[in-house]
Amino acid sequence: MTISGELARFAAQVDANKLPDRARETIRLLMLDVAGLCVAARNNDYIAAARASAASTGLATAFGHGGGFGPYDAALINGTAAHGEDYDDTFEGGPVHAGAVIVPAVLAVAEHRRLHGASVVKGIAVGVEIMCRMSLVAPQATHKASFHPTAVFGAPAAAAGVAAALGLPAEKIAHAIGVAGSLASGIIEYLADGSWTKRLHAGAAAQAGIRAALLAEGGFTGPATVLEGQHGFYKAFAPSKAPDFTPLLDRLGLSWVLETVAFKPYACGTMTQPFIDCAIELARSGVKADDVVSMVCEVGEGTVHRLWAPLKQKQSPPNGYAAKFSTPYCIAVGFIDRKAGFEEFTDARVADPNLRKLAGTVSYVIDPKNEYPKNFTGHIRATLKDGTVREVRKAHMRGGAHEPLSGGDILEKFYDNARFGGWSRNRAVSLAEALDRIAAGSSADLTIARG
Repeated sequence: MTISGELARFAAQVDANKLPDRARETIRLLMLDVAGLCVAARNNDYIAAARASAASTGLATAFGHGGGFGPYDAALINGTAAHGEDYDDTFEGGPVHAGAVIVPAVLAVAEHRRLHGASVVKGIAVGVEIMCRMSLVAPQATHKASFHPTAVFGAPAAAAGVAAALGLPAEKIAHAIGVAGSLASGIIEYLADGSWTKRLHAGAAAQAGIRAALLAEGGFTGPATVLEGQHGFYKAFAPSKAPDFTPLLDRLGLSWVLETVAFKPYACGTMTQPFIDCAIELARSGVKADDVVSMVCEVGEGTVHRLWAPLKQKQSPPNGYAAKFSTPYCIAVGFIDRKAGFEEFTDARVADPNLRKLAGTVSYVIDPKNEYPKNFTGHIRATLKDGTVREVRKAHMRGGAHEPLSGGDILEKFYDNARFGGWSRNRAVSLAEALDRIAAGSSADLTIARG
């Protein structure tokens, strides 16, 4: 059997009611986190642009926007909003942002087809599990090829998730995955200037997944060897490394890696998170910004081209979005503000001369023993004006598998994000309750989230 055939068989057989409790809870929290992020971003200029591109009306909801949309437009808007501030879930080992792709895709189709919660849970379980596992097949090679893993893995994973939610048979799910291989895309040139295309990637992948699933439902075919073939997915998107499909298929359906999805405490790039914790700890120890001569960080080689290089540019990011992918800036703002939320990544905040001065002291050395991408660590060695050296290490990412955020933490993050988006606490509570009803099996009705 081909790889996509194995994935399709798994997707068709998943029973939402037989998922482990932890997997079901992760799915509930993913819906909550994604919805809050969509509300938080709803008034931003890039969402206004995404909404202006919509060309449909229908039954699907774009969180925080009036009226109903067709599933393609709802998925695009919600996926773009969920990923837009880089505050969404991540998967250690990938990294990929599965929730921001799969949740918008499945919810849009669920409203469009009036599906019930069991179908939603099944679709999200299938999509998130496949997307996370796909990221483990050729570690680092996708980024090395200048593609964004969330974008390219998101399309076939969303196709499988949507097809599973629709109850398609394994044969058609395999075709959906095959079709999605030709719809996947997303390059990382946004790193050059902080432009918006990374924000688009999750929504575009969700949209592509829906398109592939509905095409397959209608009888359209895709290559059975889309993943492992001579001209296949990994050959195209990860050419520097021979794919190892063991982590994709090993104990598939028996062991759920989605249970280890990480929820971010900070609104910026995944691998910057433990460095921010290091910076906050250093500041709380009594070190002042003016005391710092230099901060040198030990890093994984695979993170350098996205988060550290070119160093001068990363020390002076051109705008708030670019700052999210600058570890020097993230360290500086964490040190000075002792947080890294939405307010820390505005264009005005990034232009602050005190932040830029401190970011200019931050540099890196490559640690050949660094565990990236299997584990995300943090380290700062600060040299002070009096000649003393202070060193802080974090062995893992807070919010990840080693130190997960609690359900209460994620709920409060949801409320904070809804408040940032201009919603009252009562309205946020109503949306949280509606999502909980869907997770428990009720019909997929999100009209409470419109407007």
